[in-house]
Amino acid sequence: MKLSIDDLHKVFESRVRLGIMSALAVNDELDFTSLKEYLDVTDGNLATHLKKLETEEFIGVEKSFIDNKPNTKYYMTEAGRKAFEAHLNVLEQIIKSQK
Repeated sequence: MKLSIDDLHKVFESRVRLGIMSALAVNDELDFTSLKEYLDVTDGNLATHLKKLETEEFIGVEKSFIDNKPNTKYYMTEAGRKAFEAHLNVLEQIIKSQK
């Protein structure tokens, strides 16, 4: 079976989206502030990448209020988990094929 970088999912080409998915892969959910600090990005940059992942239905959003302040939490959907795992598997196979 021949593999190429064309087999990788385009949504995960961004380091920020890759970081978001990696963080959500090991956490049940993370809030906006935690993701922003973890990835060291601006509010606008993070919001743009989160919206793209939400549009693809790879992440879900849960909005609530804590002490009358808005709190937005994100989690990986089942579709997101499958797509991310497939992306990682292709990366792993590409790496292994180069040895």
